Amino acid sequence: MYLQLFEVTNTSRLNWGKIAVGRFNNEWEWRSVLEAAESPDPVRMPLIRQVGWTPQHLMVFDLQTGEGAMFHPGGNARADLNKKRIWVCPMFEPFLRWLYQQDLRDLTKLPSIVVVDHPGALHGYRRSGPRPPRDLRQLRKRLQGARGRQGRRAPTLRLDSW
Repeated sequence: MYLQLFEVTNTSRLNWGKIAVGRFNNEWEWRSVLEAAESPDPVRMPLIRQVGWTPQHLMVFDLQTGEGAMFHPGGNARADLNKKRIWVCPMFEPFLRWLYQQDLRDLTKLPSIVVVDHPGALHGYRRSGPRPPRDLRQLRKRLQGARGRQGRRAPTLRLDSW
C-alpha cells in the first residue's frame, strides 16, 4: 500500500489534523490462500476485488484518533463520512471534502500541508452512522419499556452496534 501523510489545519490554526491516505498497489494481486485450500475450483479472484474495493477507493485514516475507513472520492464527503461510525478530529471532514476535489491519480503531487476554511472545534467526534431500520427501533422501544414480574425492568436488548 502506498501511503501519503497530510497535516491539516484551519485558517485560525485552532486545529491540527494528521491524516494518512492510502492506496493499494501490489496488494491488488493477492489471492486468498484459504479459498484455494478449501475449494477444488476456487474463483481465485484477487481478494481486494472480492470484497468490493476498486482502484479508485482510498483508505483515509485519522492518525490522532486511530480510526479511518475506505472512501470512493467524487461523491459527497459529508454523506460518505456519515455512513461510517468512526471517531475523527475536527479537520477530517473538511480534509475529505478537499481531497474529493483533487486529482488523485498521483497522491505524491498533492501538498503535504492543507489549510481549510473551517471554524474548527475543541474536540473530535464520532459519527452516529446510519440509523437502524424502523422496525428495529420499534423493537428497541418495546424492549426498553418492558417490565419484569416483580416490577423490575426486564433486561434490555443492546442494539448500539447499529
